[in-house]
Amino acid sequence: MTDIVDSSTRSRMMASIKSKNTKPELLIRSLLHKRGFRFRLHVKDLPGKPDIVLPKYNAVIFVNGCFWHGHKNCHLFKLPSTRTEFWQAKILKNQVNDSKYIELLLNSNWKVCIVWECSIKGTKKDLNRVINCISEWLLSKKLFIEIA
Repeated sequence: MTDIVDSSTRSRMMASIKSKNTKPELLIRSLLHKRGFRFRLHVKDLPGKPDIVLPKYNAVIFVNGCFWHGHKNCHLFKLPSTRTEFWQAKILKNQVNDSKYIELLLNSNWKVCIVWECSIKGTKKDLNRVINCISEWLLSKKLFIEIA
């Protein structure tokens, strides 16, 4: 399938996609704050600059976009049919970096949570499930959790 816009328009559209303060990230931050959790944002001293850092719990949360991080078996991830090799390489690099950062954080005694975009795009019930999982995880001894 060919693209419905020209390459310069597509390039401009893709370049405008934010990496910080995305809607899913803002939503998770808002819900955590309402539950009384306090956090820091995008701490540059930590591997991968986690989206949300909860120093009191020695925990970090990454809110991953399903497309950009290549979420397997997800309805929001579809490899583009144009420039496939470019996108495969870009997404694979993101996945390799994600794995590296998670390993570094876990080895430094940080708890790590990955929240996938698709997990919070559903109903209010789905959103409550996600925030309940995060809350329980923060209070547990579990080191790693992935919410999809």
